[in-house]
Amino acid sequence: MADTKRRGRTWLGVLIAAAVVLVLGIGSYWFQPWKLWRDDTVSEALPSAAAPQRPSTDGAASGPPATGPQTLARGALISHEHTTTGTVKLIRLADGSRTLRLEDLDTSNGPDLRVWLTDAPVKEGVAGWRVFDDGKYVSLGKLKGNKGDQNYEIPADVNLADYSSVTIWCDRFDVSFGAATLT
Repeated sequence: MADTKRRGRTWLGVLIAAAVVLVLGIGSYWFQPWKLWRDDTVSEALPSAAAPQRPSTDGAASGPPATGPQTLARGALISHEHTTTGTVKLIRLADGSRTLRLEDLDTSNGPDLRVWLTDAPVKEGVAGWRVFDDGKYVSLGKLKGNKGDQNYEIPADVNLADYSSVTIWCDRFDVSFGAATLT
């Protein structure tokens, strides 16, 4: 009888230990807590795209490039769920392609962070944390790093007039780490 009780307690202990390991494993995957202590710094230069050359009268390209990079809109990042600072710029390159540039970005690292162009108004405080997936948005990709300067190509079919803000969006928890109004 005592031997049966000991075996029952042993199995119960094994089941509890297995449940704890399972919960810790799922929790680690979901929350990725190690990212809170690890910074990913990116230092990308503004992309250089060859500008179209002006054709000469004989059909050969000549002369200086027609235009260089032009800033179409910009904004300063404000903090939402996590302290976030930096500048956002929408830039048209010499070849006509467009890039979203984050400069001097400083935010927390986190799971599944994305860079979104959105039509949502940027609101300060808790009221602004969850508004960006309520309307129209386009994901420009995963955040390359939580610090530094980085570029995101804007697809040619995106009409920039439809978007008024940028957010660093945590897709895992549906919350903005920080956002900027584009002006």
